[in-house]
Amino acid sequence: MPQATRPFEVKLTPQTDPNSDPALGRMILDKQFHGDLDATSQGQMLTAGSAQGSGVYVAIEKVTGTLHGRKGTFVLHHTGIIERRGAQLTIAVAPDSGTRDLAGISGKMEIAIADGKHSYTFDYLLPV
Repeated sequence: MPQATRPFEVKLTPQTDPNSDPALGRMILDKQFHGDLDATSQGQMLTAGSAQGSGVYVAIEKVTGTLHGRKGTFVLHHTGIIERRGAQLTIAVAPDSGTRDLAGISGKMEIAIADGKHSYTFDYLLPV
């Protein structure tokens, strides 16, 4: 299975609503991927947290750029759960979301954060 890796930057912009529950949040995502995936993405994230520090989030982002020389777009969907025992994060390509040279793409992405820096590992499949 082909793999893409490298760093990326993310900007999270909280969207505030004075009438909403403070335990619920919404953010705009802007990312810049580097390396094997040379792309930008935009999306939205919904969050919920507890006073004990646990929380969940879901997000959808549209990625636009070049993956190992193939141009197009695809959508990633995220599900994250944070609890005292640790965190679980699932990021996968939305079915049938690929366009142009990335039509038919499938795969999963992992994110690592070390010393405040983000990096990705993207295992994917594309039709021949």
